Amino acid sequence: MLPSERRATFGLAGIFALRMLGLFLLLPVLTLHASEYTDSTPLLIGLALGAYGLTQAFLQIPFGMLSDRFGRKRVIAAGLILFALGSAYAAMADTLVEVVIGRALQGAGAIAAATMALLADLTREENRTKAMAMFGMSIGFAFMLAIVLGPLLVEWIGLSGLFWITGVFALLGLVVLARVVPHATHSHTRRDAVALRSEIGSVLANPQLRRLDFGILVLHLVLTALFVVVPLSLLHEAGLPKEQHGWAYFGVMIASVAIMFPLVLMAERGGRMKHVFVGAIFTLAISMVLLWQLPHSLWFLLGMLVVFFAAFNVLEATLPSLISKTAPVANKGTAMGVYSSSQFFGAFLGGALGGWVLGAWGESSVYLLCAALLLVWGMYALTMAPPARVSTRVVRVGVMTKLRAQHVALELREIRGIVEAVVLAEEGVAYVKYDPATLDEPALAGWVSNPAREPGEARSGNPQATVAT
Repeated sequence: MLPSERRATFGLAGIFALRMLGLFLLLPVLTLHASEYTDSTPLLIGLALGAYGLTQAFLQIPFGMLSDRFGRKRVIAAGLILFALGSAYAAMADTLVEVVIGRALQGAGAIAAATMALLADLTREENRTKAMAMFGMSIGFAFMLAIVLGPLLVEWIGLSGLFWITGVFALLGLVVLARVVPHATHSHTRRDAVALRSEIGSVLANPQLRRLDFGILVLHLVLTALFVVVPLSLLHEAGLPKEQHGWAYFGVMIASVAIMFPLVLMAERGGRMKHVFVGAIFTLAISMVLLWQLPHSLWFLLGMLVVFFAAFNVLEATLPSLISKTAPVANKGTAMGVYSSSQFFGAFLGGALGGWVLGAWGESSVYLLCAALLLVWGMYALTMAPPARVSTRVVRVGVMTKLRAQHVALELREIRGIVEAVVLAEEGVAYVKYDPATLDEPALAGWVSNPAREPGEARSGNPQATVAT
């Protein structure tokens, strides 16, 4: 990466990680400390946990589109300010209803799509996949850090203090945006990173993508519902004091990540993606059934959490890969946008349903709800076709006419191993999906160094192409 690309990647990943850290800090502690509010009920606790997901789900794609018109940095800054205002409102709240409003306002600062778009503007095609991977890793790190820090911080500064800290995180994000993230000289709508309104219908109509979107919705529904009851189970049934919950989560996270890595490698490199994927879903379901049926000693509960988060992390890592393999190559950005919206909507539903079920039927019923939903997802996932072992590349071909772009796409598809190629004339790039095992690399390299041209076409009209993985 160029120095400017590294600054953009680390800066934007840091901004988004700070924001997600602020959202996740409340997950492990709100249920235990909600009695501070006089109107506390299980349903309001669940809504407070998941309210950010509703506004995030509905606004992230529109915010991305607004960034095309008003500028990426302006929209990101506006989103961070909204997040800070929501944090301050929740910090000063006297009722849990006001906390719900504050959490919804936090989610209204939906900067995910705009941030990804700016990252695409500031990185070259050959480095974009690496930048996106680092971006995703920062979110996972923020989640694990929040689960550990939340219980430790709340004993020191209380719930209102946690909300003030999340507001400070947003203001730090504004500083990073202004001082660290480079200014994009040109903004373009890149289909591999940005959702397009015109393509949302076709993405929703794709049954394979719908299956994956349903999966991420259920996964985050279960995660949020779990945090409605797990803190209560740790405190009341396992007898673990509130101030020690953070250390318990720390051990759970370390053990689950150690289990996750070999399973993800087996899925990606061993050609067993569907087996590992479906197995992880049913592992989650079994852990929920056991939590529903068996008494909750401390070691049993911690063991089940290790099993849950190991399987959860496997699914969280493989689902984006499956989206990338399944989505039409030119609609990857839109497919990821719909996927992210489904994820956030699942978080909202998990809080709402988890809180409602807890209030109506008790803690064990929440585990039963999670088990039932996971079993439905598992049966649905069994019908999925084994994902093709494909990867994507971006080939720079230079700006050209639409007619010429059609010819270039046909030329690329004739190369052995390329299963899909779409050329966007106005962007000057070709999006290529290929089978790594059969790709004729010399033929592709030869085409890149000397792309075929129409008779009489000037060489200056099509600059030398380059390939990005």
